[in-house]
Formats: sequence, C-alpha cells, structure tokens
Amino acid sequence: MNDVAQDFEKLLGEMRPRLHRYCARMTGSVVDGEDIVQDTLVKAFAARASFDGLDNPQAWLYRIAHNASLDFLRHRARTPVMEDEGELATLASPEVPDPEIAATCLRSFMRLPALQRSAVILKDVLGHSLGEAALITASSEPAVKSALQRGRERLRVVAGESVEPAPPGIDGAVSARLLAYVEGFKTGDFDTVRAMLADDVRLELVTKLRRNGKSEVGEYFGAYAIAVQWVFSPAVVDGRAAMLVFDRNVSLDAPAYFVALEFAGDHVVGIRDFLYARYAMDGVEIRAIA
Repeated sequence: MNDVAQDFEKLLGEMRPRLHRYCARMTGSVVDGEDIVQDTLVKAFAARASFDGLDNPQAWLYRIAHNASLDFLRHRARTPVMEDEGELATLASPEVPDPEIAATCLRSFMRLPALQRSAVILKDVLGHSLGEAALITASSEPAVKSALQRGRERLRVVAGESVEPAPPGIDGAVSARLLAYVEGFKTGDFDTVRAMLADDVRLELVTKLRRNGKSEVGEYFGAYAIAVQWVFSPAVVDGRAAMLVFDRNVSLDAPAYFVALEFAGDHVVGIRDFLYARYAMDGVEIRAIA
C-alpha cells in the first residue's frame, strides 16, 4: 500500500466517529446515521482518485456525507430538504458556537429543515467554521450563517416545550421475541438463541465484518458464550428492538454499546452489533424494557 492509500485509509478511520455524529443528527437516528456513514465511505472509496492533492480532505468527506444524508431524507420524505438562500441571507447569526446544542436530542434536529439542521450540526456540534459549512453544504456563507441562526432559535423553542414527543416503540409480539433473545444471553442458552435465527439472517459486526445465513451467523455467539464481562438488557433504541450490553468492569448503569435486532415472525432476520462502533452511543435515545 502506497503512502497516499495509507493516508486515505487513516483519514476514513479517524473521521468515521465524526461523520457519524453528523449523519445521526441529520437523520435523527444513530442506526440510520451508521447506514449513511457506510454509504459515505463506499462513495469516498469509489472516488478515492480525487483524494490526492485535496486541500481539505475532511470537508470533502463531509460533503459526501451531506449529500448522502440529503438523498436519504428525500427517499424517506421526512422533511423539506433545502431552503431559499435569498430569504436566509437576510438574517444574521453570531459565529460563536452554542455549546448547549450538542446535547440536544437527535429527534429534535429532525424538526429543522435540512440546511438549518446541517448548519447547526457543523457549527455547534462539530466546531466547523461558517466557511467550511458553506463548502460542505454547497451553499453561500451568508445563507449558512442565517440558517444557523434560525436553526438555533427553533431548537431553543423545542427545548422549551414541556413535553417532547415520545420516541416510537415496538409492538408486543416483537417485545416478547426480544425478551426471549436477551434471556438466552443472560442464561447462556445460546442453543435457544441460534434456534431463533432465520435461515437467511444477516449479521453486521459494525466496522469489522458481515455474515449471512444461519450457519455463519451462529458462530458469532461463541465469543459471547465464553465472555464474563458483559451484562445484557432488552431495550428500544431509536424505535428499534435492541439489546443493551453493559461492561461489568466499567458500569452497570450506562451501557457500553447496543445490538440492534430485526425480527420477522418468530425469527431474527438482522443483527447489527456495535461492539466496535461505540461512537454510536453519542446521542442515542434508549427506552428500557422491563
């Protein structure tokens, strides 16, 4: 591997958590955010010939992530994607980052139009300059500055509301299957867990590997079967069935990471394990299941 290729791989590894902070807030979900990050890395790899000689390779990656996020939002039709720059440019906005914004609930960002959302995330969460934000979003600097002001004002209004809309949940049937799955981890009954797998189950150990099919995925449970440090609990993460994993050597109050699960009928059809992608815990919204 030559020096340019090594620098490219290093950049992708270093930027992945920051890209996830951006994409999770653009999509309102740490799981959807990871999908956008993976799409971004695939597109960046396909365009890697452009990497050598870039003045600002970080901004180049964010631009790819920004466009991938907009594509996701258009496909889901969740919010208006862009705003009129002429109207936005009539507003003024201070350039000092607002430190309270970084702690805002991910779903609250979804109540902003995309340009406002992007400007607030880039400036107040990730610490970019207005010029960098303009470059990433392909907007004028006055428009980004004004979008930042409007986005901040809207988030303050949202924060002041007495009741935040509840996150989506899971139905009773899925909840029952989730409880059975997690119970297998708690008791070490991995034969029962493997029996829950669909023949075409998909596994992603995020950032590390993918496996398909019941026989390949069944091997994944071996490491959990012999580990003694983990404690497991069922939960809803970003509206999805999930298993929280606690490290007994660190904390039994705050989960170390989570495993997102997808069920179809009585079977597990998808497993996304964030053991090696703990950056996804930043901003995650969790609702425990008793």
